[in-house]
Amino acid sequence: MKELEKTKRISIATTLFILAVLIGLLTYKRPINTYAFNTKSTLENLSNTNYLTDLQGINNTDVLIDIRSAFEFEKGHLENAINIHTPDFLNEDNISIFKELKENNKTAILYGKNPEEVNLPFLLLHQLGYDNMKLLTVELDYYQNKLITKNCSVETSKADVASFIQESVKKQADAMKKANIKITAKPKVVTAPKKVITIKKKKKMPTEGGC
Repeated sequence: MKELEKTKRISIATTLFILAVLIGLLTYKRPINTYAFNTKSTLENLSNTNYLTDLQGINNTDVLIDIRSAFEFEKGHLENAINIHTPDFLNEDNISIFKELKENNKTAILYGKNPEEVNLPFLLLHQLGYDNMKLLTVELDYYQNKLITKNCSVETSKADVASFIQESVKKQADAMKKANIKITAKPKVVTAPKKVITIKKKKKMPTEGGC
């Protein structure tokens, strides 16, 4: 009877485990947003392309995206710009806007209070695969409730980032190869233990007593 009860418990536990796995598989949803480029490829792409533009570099077909809050946008914004606040970038409606712009081969130009504010949103969209983005090098300010826009210079690296990354990857690969080298240790000489011979002591015979 005890063995039968154990078998029943095991079968019930197994059934529950299988049900939990099936429920997990059925309810699993693939993430909506996945990275198309890793950090390495993103840095290589950006180092080889000019992703900066100023006010004079804006074309009629470009779409301006103001990443500031709705309050700041209402105070003043560039002409024909649309407002997509940074925390709302990954909303379904906004993602559909980014996809539509890319499918139509239109360049989206992001701008904010200054270029530093746009860096992270720009990199996020680029890693998600939206490589049709540019960063507007402007600074926004207000004077007597009027928006003042002026171009600003952005410091760019003169170093060859792609070569630096390749050299770093090569050094890492060489270090990994060296770490995988097996060191063969010399075999230890094992000496056989000495045999110990035990000598049995003879029992003394009891002495015979006389009368």
